[in-house]
Amino acid sequence: MNEPSLTTSQAMADAFWARPPAKRRLSDLAVAFEAGDFGYREAGEALNRRAAALDEIARETFVEHSPERLTAQAEAQQALQAAGEAPRALSGVPVSIKDLFDVRGEVTRAGSRVLEATPPATQDAPAVARLRKAGALLAGRTTMSEFAFSGLGLNPHVGTPPNPHDAARITGGSTSGGAASVAFGLAAAALGSDTGGSLRIPAAFCGLVGFKPSQASVPGEGAYPLSPSLDCVGPIAPSVACCATLWQALSGQAPRLDPTPRPLRLAIPDGALLQGLDDAVAAAFEEAVASLRRLGWHLERLPLAAVEDAHAINQQGGLVVPEAAALHHEQLAEREADYDPFIAERLRGGREVLASDYLDRLWQRPGLQARFAAELTGFDAVLLPTVAMLPPERRALETDAEAFQAANRRALRNTSVFNYLDASAISLPYTAADAELPIGLMLARPRGEDAALLQAASVVETVLQGHG
Repeated sequence: MNEPSLTTSQAMADAFWARPPAKRRLSDLAVAFEAGDFGYREAGEALNRRAAALDEIARETFVEHSPERLTAQAEAQQALQAAGEAPRALSGVPVSIKDLFDVRGEVTRAGSRVLEATPPATQDAPAVARLRKAGALLAGRTTMSEFAFSGLGLNPHVGTPPNPHDAARITGGSTSGGAASVAFGLAAAALGSDTGGSLRIPAAFCGLVGFKPSQASVPGEGAYPLSPSLDCVGPIAPSVACCATLWQALSGQAPRLDPTPRPLRLAIPDGALLQGLDDAVAAAFEEAVASLRRLGWHLERLPLAAVEDAHAINQQGGLVVPEAAALHHEQLAEREADYDPFIAERLRGGREVLASDYLDRLWQRPGLQARFAAELTGFDAVLLPTVAMLPPERRALETDAEAFQAANRRALRNTSVFNYLDASAISLPYTAADAELPIGLMLARPRGEDAALLQAASVVETVLQGHG
């Protein structure tokens, strides 16, 4: 039996989601809606057709995906528009939701079998509610590292999505499914979390933008916790402007971006975070730095004591391991057999941290945050490689605990420093000349300077387009 032919608008919607991420920004989607190329319903139906066509990838990307629910949301948005409602900031925009956020009527599993019997959430997490209020469509719940406790994105229980540039490699985590949903055209953007790099690492590995705002800017209630001192909520999307639009909906703040090229002053921390880089990462980073210098930018490589001290604290175990161990203490004792064994091993290690050591790490934090702000005076942002390595192949990491733990430490090393500092941090994609895989360029500013960071990142993004 022949499939019915698509209408022109349906075909245009299908073509939109098949574009590479850089050509399906939120602004591109808004233009298509405004031009009448296709409507909210056609956009949702096209996503459903794409998920069916990419069946195996979709099953590794989503833990819960209901075509009927997405269509119903799109139809409701279409009806509001037909009734005369003006478009909202995210009207008709399909956003995937990481599996640790409460969504009314759905079970929050946090990527684990341990929580499968948990009752469905009775209300949306504030971040989810704010996306709905802005008009977003919920595109499905995405896979993740179990309990968000890994920067690699592997999950033996619910699935591990492939890297969009090389299916043998990992996407990075813990927001693995979120990054995959955007990279493969299964959502326009993703809502995720970042405790040690969980937005920026998968963004870097998948050629996307991942934005970790200051912790207080977006409420974290209704999200399954990992480390309450550090957990942040933010987006993964195709561009800086996309992330700014999502952050505005999530935070209520309104950054005004001017991406007009102009020289910036960037600080490159000279120390541990530039050591031990993969050759390809080091070469790509130096290529990007050289490109910016040729444009007349001031890039200064200098020691930043706050960055070095935060790195040293994290190398001792930081705050994440003891806080996660405390949160899972009773549950792990009762249900360890249901945990990913590699995650269970990390949690067990947290039991050995002395209270005095934990408090010493915690009490140093405000002073180092203030020092970081002072050291960055006169600079627009810090610039570093987001991750020290290219995405590794997944096969060895799935079976070798030692390889898993070593790769996880490398993945988290650079990003986690800025969680400890509660800095605003963002990863931009950069592909060096003749390279097959992108790297991430991480920019950061002190806590509370989210709008200023987004502004700086928009300029960096503009000037590097066409240079890599």
